[in-house]
Amino acid sequence: MLENNAFAAVGLTLKLAFLTSVLLMVLVTPLAWKLANWQHKLKPVFMSVLALPLVLPPTVLGFYLLVAFSPQSPVGEGWQWLTGHQLAFSFDGLVIGSFIYSLPFALQPLYSGFTQLDKRYVEVAHSLGFGKIETFFRIILPMCKAPFIVAFGLSFAHTIGEFGVVLMIGGNIPGETQVLSIALYEHVEALEYGQAHALSLGLLLFSFLLLTLLYRFNGKGGQGWSSMSR
Repeated sequence: MLENNAFAAVGLTLKLAFLTSVLLMVLVTPLAWKLANWQHKLKPVFMSVLALPLVLPPTVLGFYLLVAFSPQSPVGEGWQWLTGHQLAFSFDGLVIGSFIYSLPFALQPLYSGFTQLDKRYVEVAHSLGFGKIETFFRIILPMCKAPFIVAFGLSFAHTIGEFGVVLMIGGNIPGETQVLSIALYEHVEALEYGQAHALSLGLLLFSFLLLTLLYRFNGKGGQGWSSMSR
């Protein structure tokens, strides 16, 4: 049976995953559209920088974020001046760190979907007098529905499973920064294997069901995120 701390970790993890995924969809969508229509010799360099979280060890990214979020850095000092509390070891810090760490998981499906979109539909919409926002909601969004859902689902699932980054920048503060993966690690360290089994089984079932839904929705064997594994 799960303890109160475990339920708090579940709630905090879901809140973190939802906020991170929504922010990614809002901010990464225009970036993916720009990249899909941008041709420049520096594009591979720019794409590589954005994809770095895919290959970097999470502790490396977490270490640099911890340095950047510390009150002694310009970022951390500015945040503390604006909000009155420090960024490191806070929930706000977890959201920003998760945003950076999960960015490629939102960017790649959207970039792939926008690249494959026939731009003649957009040109026809503009010729009919559609503005950019109307074209996005009436043409681009319905035609790229699958990449949007895959991007949101992968971002959500990836944030749920984070460990190294959230441990480095958030620590293990129950009710504030203790997410599910950290709670699981704490139970294992304390030899509380019953609690650890319950959390592990929940994460396993959640991941399996979410991926099954994404594959079923995508309908063609997960084309939306297949480019990430190439």
